[in-house]
Amino acid sequence: MAQADRPTLAEPTGAILDPQAEPRRDGWLLGIARFSRRNPVGAVSGILIIVILAVAIFAPVIATHDPILEADFRALREAPTSSHWLGTDDIGRDLYSRIIYGARVSLFVAFMAVMVGDLFGAAWGVATGYIGGRFDMYSQRFLELLMSFPTLILAMLLVLAMGAGVWTVIVAISITRVPLSVRVVRSVTLSVKENAYVDAAQAIGASGTRVMVRHIAPQCVAPWLVLATAHLGSVIILEASLGFLGVGVPLPTATWGNMLGGTVSAGLFPRWWMVMFPGLAITITVLAFNLFGDSIRDVLDPKLRGRT
Repeated sequence: MAQADRPTLAEPTGAILDPQAEPRRDGWLLGIARFSRRNPVGAVSGILIIVILAVAIFAPVIATHDPILEADFRALREAPTSSHWLGTDDIGRDLYSRIIYGARVSLFVAFMAVMVGDLFGAAWGVATGYIGGRFDMYSQRFLELLMSFPTLILAMLLVLAMGAGVWTVIVAISITRVPLSVRVVRSVTLSVKENAYVDAAQAIGASGTRVMVRHIAPQCVAPWLVLATAHLGSVIILEASLGFLGVGVPLPTATWGNMLGGTVSAGLFPRWWMVMFPGLAITITVLAFNLFGDSIRDVLDPKLRGRT
């Protein structure tokens, strides 16, 4: 009778299955909680990034005025009031609404430039690191030529050559992201391709493309993700710099950079609200992306795991 009451191997109990089911259902929640506990600054930065993205997505709902067409000529360069929370610009447009819509343009340019430039650079880095030989040598010399130009000067030259516009700014900025992406991914590829499983894949007849896509590229995702996150802050600064110099996204489209550039060019002593609020938007956004990128690096870098 005592033997019959004992659970057998063919009859697994619920107590054994439940601990396996819980991590599968709540694994991502536990991961977020662990990340927040170990990296409180990164968690706050992530929340701030989500808020900024929500503001950009729901700009038509959050904005109180049309950023381009609605101008109050009776309130030119008006200080912040109840009707215009952050004041108005030189032609009476609401500064708060223009900053909200400027977040949409600036973040769109930043994300697209990073995705295009860093993805292309990652693919190029895997190829040049794996193939090697003359292809690697010529690629590195060409990248050194691109890196010899200051980033802002190179982006300006590309924009002036292609013409003003949102997509030309994206292409110009993405080209400036390629050299560093290639260098970082190439260094990881050179290390990964010496592993035994790469030799085993080559030994059983796997093509070079299959080895790069299936065995090398996945090992480059973590450093690429850290690099792309860090590049977002730099790209926002670069786009704002182009707009400030008048070669970025053309007016009347609102971006944080051309708002600052138009304000400074209008007079030697611009109104404080016309400079402070767009500059504060740039500072907060770039700081959030940089701190979040540092936290992602601390999580994904094996050498930094376990440190506070």
